[in-house]
Amino acid sequence: MNAQDYGITVRRVIEEGEPCFEARVRELPDVVEYADTFEEAYELAIDTIETTAEALAEQGRAMPGPQPPADDFSGRITLRVPKTLHRALAHLAEDEGVSLNQHIVTVLSYCQNAPYGAGTPES
Repeated sequence: MNAQDYGITVRRVIEEGEPCFEARVRELPDVVEYADTFEEAYELAIDTIETTAEALAEQGRAMPGPQPPADDFSGRITLRVPKTLHRALAHLAEDEGVSLNQHIVTVLSYCQNAPYGAGTPES
């Protein structure tokens, strides 16, 4: 297992009123590390991945593997939706003067970066 193969995200945040760097591991959603520098936060995440793997092995449990890189995805999704949703999305796309595909991509992109349940994109 190579801890560097895991999806580690480091970003600058304000924690308890102080600026710092937060590291998260996509495959281990409970892992959150904070440090004063980007490098320290990244290294803490690597250490936590390795420690978690050791602890799970001692318990006889499997360690979640790293997610495949983005180049393993084609970008194509086949999706079935209710007729009423299809109609509503098609009308919204037409109102915006874009294809149905582009409208759905825009909505999904917005929702990916918005807090869960934040509502719909504003026009």
